Amino acid sequence: MSEAPAAPALSTHQDDTTFSYDKVKAVEKDRTHLNLPPSYDHDQLVQKINQYYSVDEIILSLKEQVDGHRKYNKITLQFPDELICDSATIVHELQRQLGATVESQPTATHQSCSGGSPCSNKTNDSCCKGVQAESSTSQKIYILADTSYSPCCVDEVAAEHVDSDLVIHFGDACLNPVDKLVTFYVFGKPTVDLDHLVAEFKARYPVGEDNKVMLMADSPHSHLLEGLYHSLKEEYPNLAYADLYLDTQSKVKVIGYQPTRSSHPLKVLNRIFSGLSDGDLDDTLSQYDLFHITVPKSPRLLQLTTRFGSVTVYDPKERKTSQGPFPNLMRRYRFMQMARTAGTIGLLVNTLSLSNTKNLINSMGKRIKDSGKKHYMFVVGKPNVAKLANFENVDMWCVLGCDHQGIILDQTNEYFKPIITPYELLLALSDDVTWTGKWETDFKKLLDQMVDEEANQEDEGNEDDEDDEDRPPEFNPVTGQYVSTSRPLRQLNHLRIAAEPEEEESETSLVKKFSSTIAIKNTVSTSAVHLQNRHWTGLGSDYNQDGLDEAGALVEEGRAGVARGYDYDREAHQ
Repeated sequence: MSEAPAAPALSTHQDDTTFSYDKVKAVEKDRTHLNLPPSYDHDQLVQKINQYYSVDEIILSLKEQVDGHRKYNKITLQFPDELICDSATIVHELQRQLGATVESQPTATHQSCSGGSPCSNKTNDSCCKGVQAESSTSQKIYILADTSYSPCCVDEVAAEHVDSDLVIHFGDACLNPVDKLVTFYVFGKPTVDLDHLVAEFKARYPVGEDNKVMLMADSPHSHLLEGLYHSLKEEYPNLAYADLYLDTQSKVKVIGYQPTRSSHPLKVLNRIFSGLSDGDLDDTLSQYDLFHITVPKSPRLLQLTTRFGSVTVYDPKERKTSQGPFPNLMRRYRFMQMARTAGTIGLLVNTLSLSNTKNLINSMGKRIKDSGKKHYMFVVGKPNVAKLANFENVDMWCVLGCDHQGIILDQTNEYFKPIITPYELLLALSDDVTWTGKWETDFKKLLDQMVDEEANQEDEGNEDDEDDEDRPPEFNPVTGQYVSTSRPLRQLNHLRIAAEPEEEESETSLVKKFSSTIAIKNTVSTSAVHLQNRHWTGLGSDYNQDGLDEAGALVEEGRAGVARGYDYDREAHQ
């Protein structure tokens, strides 16, 4: 009897020799800032983290008591993306030494009063209620990973969600004044090859050329400046350095580093300048070359280039120096000129924690309105191209944010509309533009400048009362074209805003009421004007109610069935 034939192979045999499986690679956490050895254990990691962040000093500060109780009960730890990998270890150490918890809601524990069954006396305050009150006073720790706005700013919005008493900010910080919460800054202590740093410095500024050089760094590397200054002072007599500046009246404390205190500080850019003679600080800084340790963000870098004669950046990770390219100030001048003929300005709020933010928003809104322009305020979280592209009627954006990372410098033309700063907008709204080359981002200085300008306008009298017919025509200084919509609020007096007779209420009465309205509550709505000028204004906008009596299209039965056999196909094959 012959053997039964084998079944034919329906597919080719495949094994590990034919193809390889796609394996998920283990993600290694980048902890180069801790300067760890190639192979390390958990104890070495904890020791390095304690040294880098000064965890022992944090614990001593959190153990402070007022009237026998812990001063801070709800603690939020704010980490940037590059340091979030150390958050779990830090929280574990704080829990171990403080007895803190990470519970978001208090848990009720039932305990007996005398070792028996749980207490049934609900009115005795010295019984189980006392136990629950004692457990509710334990410190709770929250981790803030994804900040609402710039990571260098204290995220008060997220901290208020848990009713926090204290924010501990880790990593680089802008040191701008905080509005409400008590803040501890933990910059960390990164290590730098000082021998290589000194060699790069001397290669850039040879000894004996009598160069005026200013040493500066970001917040984590600022602890290196004083020692570097004293080691180079003999060879460079005109050397100075910029240390961190903290307002003594603010609710701020620095962990692991004590900034230099001065009785008469020369301060600007949240820095105290040591080694400078008294005088005009702006004129003095313009004579100095800046040597900055670490690469600042674009807004900060542009700010430094307008203050100093030249800027040299040293990157500790790449171990090299560079003198550019840096953000271009002439691009800011172009956007400022475009803002002069912009009719609708969007105030883009990119921070809610800095002090004077609300006052600046109100002052800027009033100034824009007095100039005859329309403004809208936007709070969209972290701005990006897609978010801002949704508002087509906005001609110009004015961003209110931190001067380190909260200001948007569109160097590659990603955004559809130009973005300027409040200082540039104030220059654009002035009658006579005087470009000084400076680039101011301090909210307090901007408010003082607006107060001075208002006082000067009151002394000189109001010159804006002339009729629009007497005004000269306005032209776009960039394109040279005539612009008639640069001051939409000036046209309010020429609009016919009369009460029309009320018609019968219908389903589309609300749509009909606002579809042709360009003035709402005695102010011009440039959004409504933009909507009317569009060819397509949304679903139902082309609906004509007058043609209801006409005969409409007849409904006919279409084909039915599935793709392999519709009804008419089946009838044809029967």
